[in-house]
Amino acid sequence: MEIVFAASECAPWAKTGGLADVVSALPKTLVKMGHRVSVFLPYYRQVAKLAPNAPVVLPSVTVPFPSYNRFVRILDGGQAEGVKTYFVDCPELFDRESFYATPSGDYPDNAERFGLLSRAVIEATKVLGVPDVYHVHDWQTAMLAVMLRSIYYFDPVLRRVPAVLTIHNAGYQGAFPPQTMERLLLPWEMFTFDKLEQNDSVNFLKGGIVYADAITTVSRTYAEEIQTAEFGNGLEGTLQKRSGDLFGILNGADYEEWDPATDRHIAAHYSAANLDGKKECRRDLLHAFGFNGIGDQTAVIGIVSRFATQKGFGFLMQIIDRLVEEDMVLMILGNGEEYYERLLAEVASRYPAKVRVQVKFDNVLAHKIEAGADMFLMPSRYEPGGLNQIYSLKYGTVPIVRATGGLEDTIDERPDGGGNGFKFQGYDAEAFLDAIRRALGTFRNKEEWTAIMKRGMAQDFSWSKPAAEYVKVYERVIENRS
Repeated sequence: MEIVFAASECAPWAKTGGLADVVSALPKTLVKMGHRVSVFLPYYRQVAKLAPNAPVVLPSVTVPFPSYNRFVRILDGGQAEGVKTYFVDCPELFDRESFYATPSGDYPDNAERFGLLSRAVIEATKVLGVPDVYHVHDWQTAMLAVMLRSIYYFDPVLRRVPAVLTIHNAGYQGAFPPQTMERLLLPWEMFTFDKLEQNDSVNFLKGGIVYADAITTVSRTYAEEIQTAEFGNGLEGTLQKRSGDLFGILNGADYEEWDPATDRHIAAHYSAANLDGKKECRRDLLHAFGFNGIGDQTAVIGIVSRFATQKGFGFLMQIIDRLVEEDMVLMILGNGEEYYERLLAEVASRYPAKVRVQVKFDNVLAHKIEAGADMFLMPSRYEPGGLNQIYSLKYGTVPIVRATGGLEDTIDERPDGGGNGFKFQGYDAEAFLDAIRRALGTFRNKEEWTAIMKRGMAQDFSWSKPAAEYVKVYERVIENRS
């Protein structure tokens, strides 16, 4: 099967979150299963720094706009583990400091930027080879599914080619003014509530949901949640109408990148059979955050996250004054909303003996936290799939999570101690603190704690099972289009 992925992110080229990890790891697994996979993503400034001399594959691909055409290049991003990568090169739209926004807000031409990306992928594949299925991701490439069923509807080469849309986070939808219809040359009759219109805006994600042949999301629980008012962000009705074509497929982990037995970023290797190396990783992590004299009885708690309300930092702020009274130290890595960056810096200055914060994205340090911490916090308001809790399990770092989305599907707390972590129900800071205290109480029983660690480390959340589920979805939509 020939599969084309179209996405705004893909590790290691461009990454802000889990989307990039999925678009990197899933194609590799599909290739191992015998399929042919290509990935298309923008030639951002950051990508250009990593691949400054990418060869030109197609010197001119025409993307029409109302009063002019844009001409983009398709560049060769090379082949890794059988996956072919292509870059869509349009400097005036993608050669910018960041992917989506400035500190003051989203780029005002994001509709044009990602509308162009979708159409450029279609046009490029007409030359390079039309796939059996397109796999598009989030609002940034959802428009590809819309274009296939509108602009390209009568194209004899494309009309039977299906598109699968994966929703990584329904909170980000790509909503733009009505005139976007004209900007992207879409027919006005599609600007209705049952198609692209939402709150008098052109909603890219909604369009993808309506026109994709199948919709997937990144956990079974999140597939159910987004059909409710609490998590659907206004699209729950549209998703309910497509419920027969909506599939929850839990994200896998790339164990070539995240495995304490082979991880090149950590101080010592270890496994469930021999945990000695984790002690060295713990010492290394404490040193990296400037802690001294922390005994074995003190729990080391880690967070690696985007700083946002969605990630539960509101909960953390509510309990922090009581949490620091416990026998623990807290290390936080990430960046995001300026509000939380400032609050966390204030907390760290107020409790320097207990809390340390590094405001940045640092992949090496993220690995060190997963390996060196005893516990990992993910109190997310919602979490479509989540990857860090899966990484934590592999590293014997016990997750403490809110029971939502992929966190609910992967973390199991049992009264008899037979689970792999700790979790709390409801949108409640007190319940979060109670879960941490339960974990701290169990941590003092080293035998029981080690059993929980090893139980998590033994679980398999590799990509093989999810990839097989995606193949079933691909086969289904191909058959329905044939």
